[in-house]
Amino acid sequence: MENKYLYGKDIAEIVDNETQAFVEECKKKNKKTPKIANLSVGNDPASASYEKGLIKKCEKVGVDLEKVQLKEDVSEIELIRVLHQLNQNSQIDGILIQMPLPNHINLNRVRNEINPDKDLDGIHPINAGRFYQGLPCFVPCTALSAMEFIHHSNTDLEGKQVVVVGRSNVIGKPVAQMCLNEHASVTIVHSKSHNIEEICSRADVLISAVGKARLIKKEWVKKDAVVIDVGVNVDENGKLCGDVDEADVMDKVKYLTPVPKGVGVVTNSMLMRNLIQAYKNRR
Repeated sequence: MENKYLYGKDIAEIVDNETQAFVEECKKKNKKTPKIANLSVGNDPASASYEKGLIKKCEKVGVDLEKVQLKEDVSEIELIRVLHQLNQNSQIDGILIQMPLPNHINLNRVRNEINPDKDLDGIHPINAGRFYQGLPCFVPCTALSAMEFIHHSNTDLEGKQVVVVGRSNVIGKPVAQMCLNEHASVTIVHSKSHNIEEICSRADVLISAVGKARLIKKEWVKKDAVVIDVGVNVDENGKLCGDVDEADVMDKVKYLTPVPKGVGVVTNSMLMRNLIQAYKNRR
C-alpha cells in the first residue's frame, strides 16, 4: 500500500535543491540573494502556522525573509500604504500576502495594489489574465504544487480525462487550465454539478480541492487513477484529513497524495521557485 502514496517530502526536496543551488551561485558571484516579504494582518492561527513553515523553508534554502506584521484593526489605507512600500523596496524580490484578511479589508482592492512582478502567489488580475492567455506570469503555488505531483507520478496528461472537484481561483481553475495546457480533456465539477460521482469515476486523473472531509469514496474513483487530494479538513475527531477517503479508495488508485504529508508540503517549495523567477525577471 505504501508505494501508492506520493509523499510531498521527496518532491519538496528536489525543488528545494534547485533553489539552494541558485542561492549558492548568487553568493559565489557576490550578488544579492533573493528576498521575500511576508505580509500578515492580525493573529489568525492558520496564518501563524503557515508563516512558521515559511520561515523554516527560507532558512533551509538560504532565502532572506522580511516579516511584516500588522495589527488586526489596521485600516485598509494603511495596509495598502505598507504594501506600496514593499512594492517600491528594491531589496524585496517577491511579496506574499497572508490569507485570510480581516473582514473590514477589501481583498479585491488589496490584490489590485500588489506589484504584479512581485506577486508570488498570482493574485493580481494581471497575472490571472496573463495566465489564461498563456503568457509568462505567476501562478498560485498550491495549484503548482498539485501539478508537480502529477509530473512526479510520470503521468502524461495528453489525451487523458482529468476531473477537478472545486472551482476556486486559487486551486480549481488554475490547475484545470494547466492540465488543459498539457492537452488533457478537463472537466470541472462543483456544488451545483449533477452526477458528480459518475463524472469523477471516469477520470484518469482526479484532483479534489473542495474542502469536504473524506467526500470521495471508491465508487468515485476509476481503477488505476492518479488521485491528487488538495483538501485540508478536520474530521469529527479533530484529525486532519483530505477530501479523499484514503482507506476506502486505496485498492483502486494507482497513486494517491496523502493528507497531511502531501500537496501542502510542496506549496512553500513552489513559492520559492516563484521567488527565484521574480528575482531573475527583475534583473
